[in-house]
Amino acid sequence: MRESTVNSRAWLAVPVEGIAVPAVGMALLSLMFLSAALWNGFPLIFYDTGAYLLEGLGHIFLVERAPVYAELLFLAGGNFSLWPIVVLQALMTSYIILEVARAEVPGLTLRGLVVIGAALSLLTGIAWYVGQVEPDIFTPVVILGAWLLMFRSGRLGKARLRWVIGLTGLAVACHPSHLGLIGGLLMCAALLKLLARWGVPKPDLKRGLIGLVTGIALIVVGNFVLTGNLFISKSGSVFVFARLMQDGIVKRLLQDTCPPKGDINWRLCEYKNRLATSANGWLWGAGSGFHALGGFTSKTQQAEDSRIIVESLKRYPMMHLRTAVYDSLLQFLQFKTGDGIEPQLSVVEPNFRRMIPEQLPAYLKARQQHGLIRFKVLNLIHVPVGAMTVLGIILLLQHAGLRRAWDQASLPALVLLGLVGNAIICGTFSNPHDRYQSRVIWLPALVLLLAVARDRRALQPVAESGT
Repeated sequence: MRESTVNSRAWLAVPVEGIAVPAVGMALLSLMFLSAALWNGFPLIFYDTGAYLLEGLGHIFLVERAPVYAELLFLAGGNFSLWPIVVLQALMTSYIILEVARAEVPGLTLRGLVVIGAALSLLTGIAWYVGQVEPDIFTPVVILGAWLLMFRSGRLGKARLRWVIGLTGLAVACHPSHLGLIGGLLMCAALLKLLARWGVPKPDLKRGLIGLVTGIALIVVGNFVLTGNLFISKSGSVFVFARLMQDGIVKRLLQDTCPPKGDINWRLCEYKNRLATSANGWLWGAGSGFHALGGFTSKTQQAEDSRIIVESLKRYPMMHLRTAVYDSLLQFLQFKTGDGIEPQLSVVEPNFRRMIPEQLPAYLKARQQHGLIRFKVLNLIHVPVGAMTVLGIILLLQHAGLRRAWDQASLPALVLLGLVGNAIICGTFSNPHDRYQSRVIWLPALVLLLAVARDRRALQPVAESGT
């Protein structure tokens, strides 16, 4: 017994290098990240899950959903079980975290990696996104993958670099917002090159662009598989229009231009006094004029939406700017865990019955469907931790700047930019929801945990020489 304990301790003290130890580390991280789904008794379900099932398993193109994630769900065996897709998400997330940890903390042990994974699982909402049949967990993968490609590609080696490029590209392709996110990070990195003469590390824009191009290629291929046509997106201006309706901009324009005047003749005029008060009400409400006008499949209405957006920009530029800034700030501050993770019987159950009836009993037995998940208690931990860790990486950046340790500043800087970019994209081009920011709010905790591990590793030789 004592010998086995000594052997396990020795094993945990082994650096995460080679092949075997990283594989063990990934397996342990994956189990921790799947804890929420395992406790639930079934992969976690969101409102959009039914649409991804319909698109991926039914091979029906839906304008409003990313085909790549739906097809990944199909390739992962979604017809037979939804567990493989969340296991795959756990492995992908674990691998990216492993590579970031190895890059930031040379000599990191298996014990150190396990401690980081356990802290993330207990103190943040990472497990609730890894175990959910939804592409939200790929947003932080985009940010971490972009950092590895632009700032640590030289340390990866050819094989690991290919894996990071592939996973980053796949993550980019799994949600439309990810194109804007990685594009914004690349633009910020390009501006950083101007500061290279002051010792700031030069980002590898070429590797970052390869990740972006890989994502675009996967999107085009995914769309072609389902439709036979080559394009990036057909959702157009629908989500932006819904946000403008929620902010009152559409209502003001219709009040100023209806009844028709001159060349302006909106189909929407007949709904001027029946507009939804929220973006969700407009897009998903049963009696919404959006569906009466053709919904997501109406090219005519999408064209009108675009014209309304342009016309309102011309007429009310300051109103646009004010609402965009407000929504972005609100999104940045909104990150409670559990948004939409609730019983999904009325929305998703019909698709389960039609598409995967053999999985229905396990789905109905899950704690989620019985309303047994209490996020109020979890958020007493997750929300303060999220706020404090964001503050922590800002202080980490300040400390690195004072010491001119620019290389150590790259990860917290990119993560902070990723948080801001995610808030701007989701708040401005959709509308603020807790889940959009909570899916990435665990990243600052990861950065701080790695910084502590790195500093402890750096102090070890000093302590040993002193003794």
